Amino acid sequence: MTQKKSKKSKKSGDGRLQDFVLNEWNRDVPAAVVTAAADIAGLYGDSVQGVLFYGSCLRTGEIEDKILDFYVIVDSYAAAYSKRWLAVANQLIPPNVFYHEMDVDGITVRSKYAIVSVRDFGFRVNRTCLNVSIWARFCQPCMLLVAKDEAAKNTLAGYVATSIETMLGNLLDLKPWATAPRDLWVAAFEETYAAELRSERGGKGLEIYLLDQTRYDDVTPIALAALGIASGNAAMAAPVTQPARTDNFQAKLTWFYRRMNGKIVSFLRLVKASMTFTGGIDYLAWKIRRHSGVEVEIKPWMRKHPIVAGVALFWHVRRKGAFR
Repeated sequence: MTQKKSKKSKKSGDGRLQDFVLNEWNRDVPAAVVTAAADIAGLYGDSVQGVLFYGSCLRTGEIEDKILDFYVIVDSYAAAYSKRWLAVANQLIPPNVFYHEMDVDGITVRSKYAIVSVRDFGFRVNRTCLNVSIWARFCQPCMLLVAKDEAAKNTLAGYVATSIETMLGNLLDLKPWATAPRDLWVAAFEETYAAELRSERGGKGLEIYLLDQTRYDDVTPIALAALGIASGNAAMAAPVTQPARTDNFQAKLTWFYRRMNGKIVSFLRLVKASMTFTGGIDYLAWKIRRHSGVEVEIKPWMRKHPIVAGVALFWHVRRKGAFR
């Protein structure tokens, strides 16, 4: 897609956080990843506002024998799909998730990508959104690999900047003394992981922080300034004893609702993905085994009846402790 100049969108906060994101998008990624992103964008034509690359492959730089993660941001679901039921499913429980595979210079590049409208994306990075799935992902490093135009690029950079503010602001509601970068990000990741159905074991928050420690350390004072908090100054003293159950009651209640919402929505998304994701049952088994070590046997009937199999698989691995 061609880039064309247009007036910049309004920046988040004083603009420094959005500039941080835009600067971060100047880094290089493997050519095969760019090719895959462009090919996926081509499936949805002019409805595409942008394609964001994120996840473990971006963090580690490894793509061979891995599955790339993309979010495809579209104008609207009606414009993106020729089948109405896909548009309705995406509207009811965003996002829809699909599988993509292509050959790039003799290498098989496998990807999964999620479709979300620009309107939904903008809402779901905001602090008013109870569900954590989008703002918890895009507060982490990402790359915009396809953009419709300069206006779309700036709009998406603003939304990614907002997700950083949302992640830290919501954590500070719960733990207002945790303003050191390591304390902030590790606690935030652990809280948001607990608000989804995750197969990863404990300690993942620290692992994610350490993989991009310099980045998180650099962005923290900018984000705190955007939130109106002076860098290095705790909003209140850390408790020297175990906080009472009534301390920060409203924040604790909100995070409880987030966990309930996240687990229910994650389950519904898994069931829906069994209809849209080619080889979805096999992918889920692979991901569970990779992250938790729990072995899952996929039987032939599961591939013939993916919805029923998705529900059965969920309860089976839940009992084995694959999900938290």
